[in-house]
Amino acid sequence: MEEPVIDGERLVATPGAVTALVGPNGSGKSTLLKGLAKQLTPDDGSVVLDGRDVHSMGTKELARKLGLLSQESMSPESITVEDLVYHGRYPHRGFFETTTEEDVDAVDRAIDLAGCGHLRDREVGSLSGGQKQLAWVAMVLAQDTDVLLLDEPTTFLDLHHQLEVMEIVETLRDESDITVVVVLHDIEQAARLADEMVALKEGAIQARGTPEEVVTEELLADVFEIDAEVDITERGPRVTPIRARHDDDKDASGNTETTPAHASEAE
Repeated sequence: MEEPVIDGERLVATPGAVTALVGPNGSGKSTLLKGLAKQLTPDDGSVVLDGRDVHSMGTKELARKLGLLSQESMSPESITVEDLVYHGRYPHRGFFETTTEEDVDAVDRAIDLAGCGHLRDREVGSLSGGQKQLAWVAMVLAQDTDVLLLDEPTTFLDLHHQLEVMEIVETLRDESDITVVVVLHDIEQAARLADEMVALKEGAIQARGTPEEVVTEELLADVFEIDAEVDITERGPRVTPIRARHDDDKDASGNTETTPAHASEAE
């Protein structure tokens, strides 16, 4: 029997806030997000949205409430950015219904917020990786949902496009009541962006709380297996990695011994 990826955990995403899931590779972050989006069925427990199990909802009904930007997003290379973004409106239309003024307004808002108006008439196949990501962000924004799930939206992007995606989420946080759950590898990005953070390791939640509560030198040693300095700044915790940790850094009981990051080298 296969071991569960996520076991015995309860996660509550605060309405209107940004919750960031962080942890090393294989910790269960993306699996948890897929479970929230009804892409995976839990062996036990449930995923509840607006008081209802998501598995009791039809695909269109759920898509009107919850948008997902996954790592596996794909589209025909010949489709234009505008047409791609219009696909985000499918949950709001019947099978034979044509585009409405509401659809046009939603698409225009999404393209404007994603900052990809200059790409509107470009074919997706002609875009760079960062430009494609902005187009996909615009598509999920066009769904106009109350909940948005983002699976590593900045991975493989250059710094410019990383910051663009971060700024979009910051705008959503500051100017709307949307609930965002985002998986991020970069713990500093997560700390800057999130109202709340959840740290996972091997399918178990190790810590949850504000960025200042979660991003500590002890947690980085236990969860990410690194020695690092953590400084609290106005923009959130700043992490300075020092070295990777190894098995011989654990004491006889199996606990991780944390090297004091600010200790002087000479007494």
